[in-house]
Amino acid sequence: MRHHGAVICAAVSPYRATRGEVRSLVGTDRFFEVFVDTPMAVCEARDTKGLYARARRGELTGFTGVNDPYEPPATPELRLDTITRSVEDNARAILTLLESRGFVARRRSSGNL
Repeated sequence: MRHHGAVICAAVSPYRATRGEVRSLVGTDRFFEVFVDTPMAVCEARDTKGLYARARRGELTGFTGVNDPYEPPATPELRLDTITRSVEDNARAILTLLESRGFVARRRSSGNL
């Protein structure tokens, strides 16, 4: 950020207050909260490492969504639905948001990401 570059970061931020602090540090006009909205059952079904199962057995503590809370965003800039929308559709939605805010040059309409 210091060098005016764009940073895209995927992080588990279970608390609204923490996300609010990061928004304040980065700047409201440069922080975009993207909520990857996936039901817990789907997260568990997709878990190839078995982390949810380990957390449910008590082998992992402080695991978000199992034995530690997750506070969904109240007003994210973008909400992605991973059940009804494809990975490509969700990626396109992120690019569209970045384009609309001037962080990414507009794409030519080629149909590809």
